[in-house]
Amino acid sequence: MTAESVTYTGAATPRTTQGSTALIRAADVLAALIAASLPWSTTAPSIFVGLWLAVVTPTIDWRDYARRLTQPAFALPFIILLLALLGMLWSDGAWADRLHALKPVAKLVLIPPLLYHFSRSERGFEVCAAFLASCALLAMFSWMVLLDPALKLTATASAGVPVKNYIDQSQEFTLCAFALALPALSFWRGGSMIATAACLALILLFLTNMVFVASARTALLCIAVLLVLFAWRHLSRRAALLLLTGAVAAGALAWAASPYLRQRVADIAVEYQHGREDISHASTAQRLTYWRKSAAAFAEAPLFGHGTGSIKRQFERTASNESSLDAEIVSNPHNQTLHVAVQWGLLGVVLLYALWIAHLRLFTGEGLAAWIGIVVVVQNITSSLLNSHLSDFHEGWIYVLGVGVAGGMVLRAKARASVPMTSEGKL
Repeated sequence: MTAESVTYTGAATPRTTQGSTALIRAADVLAALIAASLPWSTTAPSIFVGLWLAVVTPTIDWRDYARRLTQPAFALPFIILLLALLGMLWSDGAWADRLHALKPVAKLVLIPPLLYHFSRSERGFEVCAAFLASCALLAMFSWMVLLDPALKLTATASAGVPVKNYIDQSQEFTLCAFALALPALSFWRGGSMIATAACLALILLFLTNMVFVASARTALLCIAVLLVLFAWRHLSRRAALLLLTGAVAAGALAWAASPYLRQRVADIAVEYQHGREDISHASTAQRLTYWRKSAAAFAEAPLFGHGTGSIKRQFERTASNESSLDAEIVSNPHNQTLHVAVQWGLLGVVLLYALWIAHLRLFTGEGLAAWIGIVVVVQNITSSLLNSHLSDFHEGWIYVLGVGVAGGMVLRAKARASVPMTSEGKL
């Protein structure tokens, strides 16, 4: 095959100069640094994101990029940001709250340039590998911190959590465990036992950490959903039944072996029953109160909401002295749908679900990139039932980076598959 024998279509990779090729490689390195630093820091990823934008911008073919913005997966982040900007005009929140509420939405517009960049780059899997390696190091360090809390890098509220918090750590480990599930299956089917064992060892590293060290109950729900998803997409009916039966058996064994896991689940009822007396142990009761108040605020302005940054103001209006929970004022209702509904009403909710659906449709095909992407999206949708994870810093950036990198790889594979054949019937 000669270089002249290939003619790319409009969906394929545009030609690049030697200078832009160097910048693309630099952008790949910076993307890997974003992924590697995300489990450990908030400052470092933010710096690398700024550098990545500065490096990747000169490499963009703006005519080609503009054509791609007609696709929902590219366009919806910008539409949602536009709604958030317009929502500042009718918001009844303080201006500081309005500006602060823009940040979670603004990061979504990094998805289109990431999709575009990794539809050209060949190093998307290296970014995924950087995140996996970083999380594996964090999991090992987590066990060390459990044994010796003095090793913690920052002051955290949970044992066995070296940095950030147990919710972020659990979300990372869940993502990595299920991203590795397909490679493990592929290696096993291909007869590569060493590679299969390596994948299974990493999966066990992440899952046992969540069973015995630190886990978020939201992550446990995600594990159940992703397990069913994996069985449905990649296994026969018989194999799926065996996997789910084995998972139930493993869950029973984990329940019997881990007092920590039993306590985490038992705390749900305790937090509900005693949450109004002790707000410091009221996670379950807090969520129910936040949801009730947010639903009432949504009912008052169902079409366009109360405006960007208005959640705190709505909680201030409905605060009462009946209990410490009723008097609590927050700006996060711990549910992504309600987080959007209070601010931008039904219009915002429709756009949120359209975003999720558009990104799910990116990953309907086969292959590891498609599997990683669908795990990222499904995990975010599931966890957003109990948290505002698309709007949170850590989980939001996992979504942005995961969808952008994996989605770009999927687009690149589709573009390569659509390259027309030569007259000889060869590429």
